[in-house]
Amino acid sequence: MSKIDHSLFNADQHALEREYEVCPKCGSELVIKHSKSGPFLGCASYPACDYIRAIAHHDNHDIKVLEDSACPLCSEPLVVRNGRYGMFIGCTGYPQCHYIAHDEEPEEAPGPPCPKCHKGTLHKRKNKYGKFFYACDTYPQCKYSVNHPPIAHACEACGWPVMVQKHRGGKAVLQCPQKVCQHTIEEPQ
Repeated sequence: MSKIDHSLFNADQHALEREYEVCPKCGSELVIKHSKSGPFLGCASYPACDYIRAIAHHDNHDIKVLEDSACPLCSEPLVVRNGRYGMFIGCTGYPQCHYIAHDEEPEEAPGPPCPKCHKGTLHKRKNKYGKFFYACDTYPQCKYSVNHPPIAHACEACGWPVMVQKHRGGKAVLQCPQKVCQHTIEEPQ
């Protein structure tokens, strides 16, 4: 005989997924439902009743009004707020004004000309995971990209007009981005 009470492990119903509230629309029970955006509370009588509600309430609240800073769009004072995705600086004139201050990164000089299409230049971009890469600015016509900073220096072995900057053993080196070449030299000063 097992010491485990198997009635506690019902696959259809989990104890933490029970929410004993009633639907304000129809009076049925509210249950936790799941979507690609995450869990939410929904009416058990769906599709007859379409009531839904977020589980976590993210109330936007003002932390501090910045009296000395004016909104560039409407000249109202700016405010530090705590929102759904963390703290941010926005306009006190919301919802009429939707200004949100963003950390502006300094504009970088364009990189070398694209060695594949010879029409665009290589620019620094950020992927959806926050990693940087360098791609041709004529995308989608040209899909050339490299993962390391490109330098306009022709490869001595194959003649490719761009090499990438890498660090190996504490030294800066240039490497040919062509998979068939991969020629490496010390970075010229």
